[in-house]
Amino acid sequence: MPHQRFNSDQWDVLVVAISQIVQNETGPAGLLADSRLEGLRSVAPATHARLRQLIELAKDGLPQMHANGLFAHTVRKTNDNGGTGSGVRAEGDSLRYAINCALGLSYTDEETQRLILDGRTAADLALQCAHRAQSSQDPGAVALAAWTAAEAAGVFTSELFAHLVALLESNRPIDTVDCSWTLIAAVAGSQLGDTRTLTRLARDRLLKGQGPYGLFPHHLPASASGRLRAHIGCFADQVYSTQGLARLSMISHDPDALAAANASGDAICRLQGPQGQWWWHYDTRNGTVVEGYPVYSVHQHAMGPMALLDLRDAGGHDHMASIARGIDWLDGPNEAGQSLVCNADNVIWRKVARHEPKKLVRAISAATTAAAPGLKVPGLDAVFRPGRIDYECRPYELGWLLFAWLSDGMKERLSAGPAAAEERPQ
Repeated sequence: MPHQRFNSDQWDVLVVAISQIVQNETGPAGLLADSRLEGLRSVAPATHARLRQLIELAKDGLPQMHANGLFAHTVRKTNDNGGTGSGVRAEGDSLRYAINCALGLSYTDEETQRLILDGRTAADLALQCAHRAQSSQDPGAVALAAWTAAEAAGVFTSELFAHLVALLESNRPIDTVDCSWTLIAAVAGSQLGDTRTLTRLARDRLLKGQGPYGLFPHHLPASASGRLRAHIGCFADQVYSTQGLARLSMISHDPDALAAANASGDAICRLQGPQGQWWWHYDTRNGTVVEGYPVYSVHQHAMGPMALLDLRDAGGHDHMASIARGIDWLDGPNEAGQSLVCNADNVIWRKVARHEPKKLVRAISAATTAAAPGLKVPGLDAVFRPGRIDYECRPYELGWLLFAWLSDGMKERLSAGPAAAEERPQ
């Protein structure tokens, strides 16, 4: 067969086609697209191996937190063996945490889902939670339920979305986390129903509230937190805002959303502690840390990663090295001088806090920095030393761990529409 000769116009078309294929198959650095876990392994092989163990621990730990379609508020240590095991006691009930677990479990195989959920699937749990959320007065639970029903079950919950639109159209103050979850819900539901109004309202609230150094306040508007705390945003405010804006940029050409997500992600990584700590309270006015403690385990292994990994998937900045440092903190070195992982009970202990009367240093630091940015009372670290472990573990911490690390291909899923919910591991 004679060789085909191409003229110059045909060569131009071929080059463009090949370029488009390469761009679709590669990430920002021009490397073949990889999974989240493989991305971690390329940066920190030992951390990757440890995280694999933590994923299995999460699967083994969730059944003791679940009963009759409900998830406990927490499980708490029942002995005095210094957190090494054995024995935890489930307490309370949480709709939010059940929703979080449904979303995380939706990225596991069906056999795992049914084993943990007494024969039911993650989609079953997501729809049960959505039904419960219809009578909830908690905007965060409503947003989480709408998000998870769309992403885990492929169902558009019209009543929940209408509730969220009415809330944002009212212009009442809203928690930044709740607004971020609302934006994520709107993005997740965009292929199932009309969420354009909700997307615009949530996006605009977040962008308007972001500070000059990329950090978000605890409420929108910030003044809703009161004079002494209007300048403060917590770690959760940063990660969910980053995640929401990054996800929005995945489905729309919105450079402002991606730039805002990059600014927030860059800020928390710039402020990360020397041992990989994701600090707790930030000053949105000057981009500094107001109070670092407690350091929460879920921030280290799940919430920090889930936001920064979505940012990476959206074509934003790659912070995998910071993610790895955060995970490493769990086993130490850390302020507690021991691992926060308890294999005997299949839990990760909740946090490391200061030895202090309840939230004293946070209150002092909020007041002094309200008076003058950066103003600190000398000696607080010496008097109220960090190192006290909180021996409890909440279900969402394990659910979010699964979600953060198993939700590969998010950009493709969000663009694929209703069929995406069916394309989970079987």
